[in-house]
Amino acid sequence: MGDSKGKILIVDDMAINLDILVETLGADFDISVALDGKSALQSCAEHCPDLILLDIMMPGMDGYEVCRRLKEDRLTCEMPVIFITALTDADDESKGLGLGAVDYITKPFNPVLVRARVKNHIMLKYYRDNLKTIIAEKICELQAMQDSTIKGMAIVAEYRDPGTGFHIQRTSEYVRILADRLVEKGQLTQGEASLLAQAAPLHDIGKVGISDAILFKPGKLTDTEIAEMKNHVLYGAEAIRKIDNGQNGNGFLRAAREIVEFHHEKWDGSGYQKNLTKNNIPIGARIMTIADVYDALVSVRPYKPAFSHEKAVNIIATSSGTHFDPELVSIFLQHHQKFDQVAKRYSGFGIALPRREEYSPGADFAGLPVSPCCQGPG
Repeated sequence: MGDSKGKILIVDDMAINLDILVETLGADFDISVALDGKSALQSCAEHCPDLILLDIMMPGMDGYEVCRRLKEDRLTCEMPVIFITALTDADDESKGLGLGAVDYITKPFNPVLVRARVKNHIMLKYYRDNLKTIIAEKICELQAMQDSTIKGMAIVAEYRDPGTGFHIQRTSEYVRILADRLVEKGQLTQGEASLLAQAAPLHDIGKVGISDAILFKPGKLTDTEIAEMKNHVLYGAEAIRKIDNGQNGNGFLRAAREIVEFHHEKWDGSGYQKNLTKNNIPIGARIMTIADVYDALVSVRPYKPAFSHEKAVNIIATSSGTHFDPELVSIFLQHHQKFDQVAKRYSGFGIALPRREEYSPGADFAGLPVSPCCQGPG
């Protein structure tokens, strides 16, 4: 609760009762008193106590009426009320609790019991009043843990293909650029865009399932090796399914699985492994495809030199409607300079690997040989 004391209003027409309660609680709380119901209502409106100890049997306006009026007022309805009374009948207690009181303490007072109950209700009010802040703090903590876990998993994948350098950071930012534009167009929510950007670093997590002999082979891959390389999308998707335990209820894991499994599908159905077409490809995977290919084109890879930003933009533009979603290509062309800025910010990173013999067993961007799997664009 910090350094401030909780504020308590004690309402009782008997001075001896006030003295007992002030002595019992005064060391731990800021105490104010009222001798009747009218004064109690005025004090609540002016000073907003954290807790009200309210006598029932008072001349004029009794405690029940005071409680009823407090609960009807928008400004005071959340103030917790504990009735203090000599009435011990169960019906009296039921009536008080029915009016919205949080507790019921009978006279004569047991100081230890009073102190314990008051402390509990002050603490409950503190947590209720600060619930949004507490939840936000916990969400931030969980988000930080999730982000660290994602980065750790992605770095493991990147270690399996160190020539890609800061590929995971760049592609995550590329995905964010495109996803944010879809938010502006009303096609994604801000939450969905954030999930896609957070999930993007995991797109090649399936590389951990590819043998070193294939992943680090300096020469041309055989057809069998290419087929195995393509399986990285299946290995990654299966790993995420196991984490999700088959429930498919976690939005982040669902976004990550779709990106991992389908980011090598193509708009015209010529991709892998499901040969999905057009909007049958999840939007996150369609965004990831552009981000992944762009980064591969402007980066040094074992099978190719780094292409210029202009050449990469041209390759993606000419592949609209075949490899890529035409709408996303249109967005990319409007904002391609932001991609260039990200690429330059992370330029110069990576580990030089032996140059692999160029080959184009599938995709061919404007006549330029590009690998069809994660050896090529992503």
